[in-house]
Amino acid sequence: MLNRLKFSLAILVFVAGSSYAELVIDVQGVAQPTPVAIVPFGWEGSGAAMPLDVAAVITSDLRRSGRFEPIPESKMLQKPTSGADVDFQDWSFVGVEAVVVGSVTQSGANDYTLQFQLFDVFGRRQLLGYRMPATRGTMREAAHRAADMIYEKLTGIKGVFGTKVAYVTAAEQGQKRLYSLIVSDQDGENEYTIMESNNPIMSPAWSPDSRQLAYVSFEDNKSSIFVQTLRSGNRFKVSSKPGINGAPSFSPDGRKLVVTLGGIEGNLDIYTLDITSRQLQRLTTHRAIDTEGTWSPDGRYIYFTSDRAGGPQVYRVSAKGGTPERITFEGSYNARPRLSPDGTRMAMVHNDRGNYRIAVMDLARKDLLVVSSGQQDESPSFAPNSDILIYATRQARNGVLETVSADGLIRQKMASGRGDVREPVWSPFPRF
Repeated sequence: MLNRLKFSLAILVFVAGSSYAELVIDVQGVAQPTPVAIVPFGWEGSGAAMPLDVAAVITSDLRRSGRFEPIPESKMLQKPTSGADVDFQDWSFVGVEAVVVGSVTQSGANDYTLQFQLFDVFGRRQLLGYRMPATRGTMREAAHRAADMIYEKLTGIKGVFGTKVAYVTAAEQGQKRLYSLIVSDQDGENEYTIMESNNPIMSPAWSPDSRQLAYVSFEDNKSSIFVQTLRSGNRFKVSSKPGINGAPSFSPDGRKLVVTLGGIEGNLDIYTLDITSRQLQRLTTHRAIDTEGTWSPDGRYIYFTSDRAGGPQVYRVSAKGGTPERITFEGSYNARPRLSPDGTRMAMVHNDRGNYRIAVMDLARKDLLVVSSGQQDESPSFAPNSDILIYATRQARNGVLETVSADGLIRQKMASGRGDVREPVWSPFPRF
């Protein structure tokens, strides 16, 4: 049987630590980020300060992207809060290529308006201007939306600062371990626990509307698949067959899951499961291990890992059933496939000279690029803009998360303060 292929279905082994592991993000491997200025926002309202330093959030977002280097406030020759006061010569002198100015205005007890403008310094023109409503509770979300818009205007790539990530942690709790399924903003802020258990939790998967998570829980000492609504906390069991129930992944329309099921004899195959009717359709029938299924963005295919050729490789089969076809041929180990939301690339765990690393395949050209550099990298997940991946790796005794651009050039480490962090999944874009 496969050694590492079973990691998605076996009980995870964690190192002691906190289940509420705050993520600390460190940008690595950045080549020549573009200098920009995010001027402190003006404030018109009651109290000495606005509820949230919006400029600081935007600055942090752009810096963490690895593509921009916001200059410190101390180097700003002027601090305008509206476009009418922007002096392009001053900004050209300090070497920035773009400048953002804005303000927050209070119009009620908990009603605010955030407005901002983005300027091209060398072109001496406004690139973007926008205003949006906010409350105290949604101010950070509004700041992330502003950063997303700025990022997209400057790069042509949709920003993902307003998205979320889910991941699993574990901590020692006396003689037991406490497993937690946690959701946070993509910058590590606003984390909250979805599910806690002294039994392992694994394989979280987002619904297309970001309102639900599917996951595997080993409650009652057996694997079962649950779907949980984030806002209400309500959850329901969708599969608890004898044997193994694992590796759920939502269909693009949110109506089905692709799952891995194995009866008492333990042979694993790929099925689709209608969430409402619980109707199953078996897609593979083979004595080999077939697992880790994921949908293509158009819903036509299921990509999965199988050792039917002697070692783990990626295959795909029609979502309606049929004969699987092999997709990967480079190297002896390719597993845990995940498709980019735009359908052009596939991420996987690849054996790179004895190290398990994240690789990205161009599905049209079939070429493969190794984008991570660890020894035990796993669980890749694309951001909804298809430009970035998040994955799990090891740092000393701790499990940590890292992100990398799909071209491998920009890398960030998201280290937890304490404990072990595993199985990250990036949410789809929020629906406003």
